[in-house]
Amino acid sequence: MTRLFSRTRTDDSGQGGRTAHRSVLPVEIYDTTQLSLEKAIEGAAARQEAIAQNLANVDTPGYQRVDVDFHQTLSNAMASGTQDLRSATFSPQRDASATVRADGSTVDPDVESAAQARNGLEYEALVQISKARTDILESAMGVK
Repeated sequence: MTRLFSRTRTDDSGQGGRTAHRSVLPVEIYDTTQLSLEKAIEGAAARQEAIAQNLANVDTPGYQRVDVDFHQTLSNAMASGTQDLRSATFSPQRDASATVRADGSTVDPDVESAAQARNGLEYEALVQISKARTDILESAMGVK
């Protein structure tokens, strides 16, 4: 998270006067939307890893498919507030709804390939949106 460190703080000394102190206080330049985008990118990356793990184990008898439902995790975190959003984590969970094959595995290579393509497109879109927002902020600050 990028922060700028410069803000003047005014204290009331209790003696009828106000004193300005130059202190180093963090000023966040990213808003909740940018934080949400960064977390969504993190979640999509975790999902991509889970899908890759599923594909790597497609021929492993008894292997149970895993997935990362980062959309639901993000939705819950956003509803709870910024602090929950910052601490949101994404971990693979066993997919109990997957169909069991004769060898006991629950991985369907066609379903995984489609999920991988769909998730990859979503990841790319999230990265592009995040970059565009960062470019706008940098332009407004005169960095670019």
